Amino acid sequence: MIPPPPRGKRFEPKPLTPEQARAFLYALKGDRLEAFYTVAIALGLRRGEALALAWEDIDLEAGTLRVRYTLLNLPGGGWSLEEPKSRSSRRTLGLPQFAVQALKNHRKRPTKELMAKGPHWQETGFVFTSEIGTPLDGNNIYKRYKLLLKENGLPNIRFHDLRHTAGTLLCIQSAHPRVAMETLGHSQIGITMNLYTHVASELQGEAADKMDSLLSNRK
Repeated sequence: MIPPPPRGKRFEPKPLTPEQARAFLYALKGDRLEAFYTVAIALGLRRGEALALAWEDIDLEAGTLRVRYTLLNLPGGGWSLEEPKSRSSRRTLGLPQFAVQALKNHRKRPTKELMAKGPHWQETGFVFTSEIGTPLDGNNIYKRYKLLLKENGLPNIRFHDLRHTAGTLLCIQSAHPRVAMETLGHSQIGITMNLYTHVASELQGEAADKMDSLLSNRK
């Protein structure tokens, strides 16, 4: 009998707890890429979606953000903008106020860096850039992200788990699954419901404790 082909490695989602998410955002204060990680955790953007954001995609007055592309870092250097694979990935999202403020602070930074770098600055229109204006390298972002987790005693989770964190926080706030689906850009509601089911199972013990404190006959 021919053995079945090996299955791809499945990763168990490891989202940050609300307390850990707050600690992560607090640790980012003043970091050059504070706004990048803030937007990722607030809206559950994929890494490539966050890297591809241009200032024309963001309306800070209206508090909205459009996801139109994903940025790919090419082997050997260079980059490419690609359209999302699914229509659901192209979406317009509302920004929470703390993310708006982080982006406003971030917008002042390129002007200072342009003045410092002078002729070496390259204007690309991207929101998140290197110190000379070019698109960020995803591998460098990942290394910096891992270092931030380690320095602040946070779980050693994948960058993609910030996306799961956003979904978890939506679930905890009792956001409708359809809202979570549109926020995260899932192509099928079943993907969102699997996330919600996972979160709900983790919260069952907490719910039982709350019910016990409410209804147990203690003197």
